[in-house]
Amino acid sequence: MPRYRLKNLTHPLRAPLQVQPCETFRCRLLGLMGQRGLPHESGLLFRWPREGRLETAIHMLFMRFPIAVIWLNGAQKVVDARLARPWVDFLVPRAPARYVLELHPARLKDFTLGDHIAWYVI
Repeated sequence: MPRYRLKNLTHPLRAPLQVQPCETFRCRLLGLMGQRGLPHESGLLFRWPREGRLETAIHMLFMRFPIAVIWLNGAQKVVDARLARPWVDFLVPRAPARYVLELHPARLKDFTLGDHIAWYVI
């Protein structure tokens, strides 16, 4: 499975970031559940067939650590960004999204509403 280098085209990222695509049913179902942590320089990229709010909602059941969640629309613009806490949160984006990034919580400050994000196969 390819990995992608993520870039913020609006303003540079403070540190490199690689994401693993998560497109299978199994990957979407499990996500980061069961893992003990997430490295600062990596994360998951979920892609959904169409934009929506409920389709791209996430839950934090069975999670052991907080994550930064970044929602992007079909034009790859940030439409929401929030910190998700383990066992507590069920989050629905404020606007329709097609992509969801799950990253180390420290990466939340790398993204703001309206940022244009791109990724490239590495």
